Amino acid sequence: MNFLYRFRALLVLLAILPLSGCLFRSRKVERQYSTAPLKTATQAQLIEYINTQSSKIHSLQATVDIDTSVGGSKKGTVTDYKQIRGYVLIRRPAMLRMIGLMPIVRNRAFDMVSDGHIFKLWIPPKNRFIIGRNDIETHNPNQALESLRPQVIYDALLLREVDPKSEIAVMESGYETVTDAKRHHLQQPDYELEIIRKGGNGWFLSRKIIFSRTDLLPHRQLIYDENGNVATDTRYEGYKDYKGINFPNQIQIDRPQEEYSITLTIVKLQINEPLPDDKFALEQPPGAEVVRLDQPQAPPTKGGDSR
Repeated sequence: MNFLYRFRALLVLLAILPLSGCLFRSRKVERQYSTAPLKTATQAQLIEYINTQSSKIHSLQATVDIDTSVGGSKKGTVTDYKQIRGYVLIRRPAMLRMIGLMPIVRNRAFDMVSDGHIFKLWIPPKNRFIIGRNDIETHNPNQALESLRPQVIYDALLLREVDPKSEIAVMESGYETVTDAKRHHLQQPDYELEIIRKGGNGWFLSRKIIFSRTDLLPHRQLIYDENGNVATDTRYEGYKDYKGINFPNQIQIDRPQEEYSITLTIVKLQINEPLPDDKFALEQPPGAEVVRLDQPQAPPTKGGDSR
């Protein structure tokens, strides 16, 4: 029995060991060059597409493969972690749950929920239960993935509608970098929808949604902070039709300031199936180390009230 336990522990250790290397992301989502005739659209048509597709999705359940990379120019190296299986649940207007499973043994690696305001993150291998607010950012270069917020995943998977009451949309004809069969990089025309909104310090570029001219689908979304920095850079590939709703099969989410990247590859997807409240319930495990990110001055506690 003792030997079997040690053997299983060794398998888990080998499965979760990261793959370190130079500044290179091995699973980067790249647009492929297309010889299809370029399509045309107006600004109004692009906005209508975003708003129509957004209004069609009320809930989402996805089984996904999760690839994660941490690091970049600030850290000097990039660490690619072993692929894990995961589940993502979303219910409008702001509910999200994301679960990741350990490789091979399929024990829970993390469990994260959010109601759009407060989020909770349970990391069983570290016995840590993290509580925070979505609007308060914490940057810990030694624990980059603990800076992940559910809202980042939510905004990447479900493009928000363009609100004419609070946002201004401007269209630009630009170019995207694509790769041909010989992996040469080429420039191909695209449409770029730049969405400007008013913040605490005035108007700022909030989002940029890039449409391919070959299919008129969104293949990239950049989300900016109020200082003009790219907060999230998301790429979309492999669109499939789910009963009239176009949804990408692969979503790569880059967070350049925190230097981490998450790629979600859809294994199974269900749209607009009922998701009751208990699907988004995450209770604090007894004896867990509690970390409150909105109270950085408070030391971690054992147990305690999670409310």
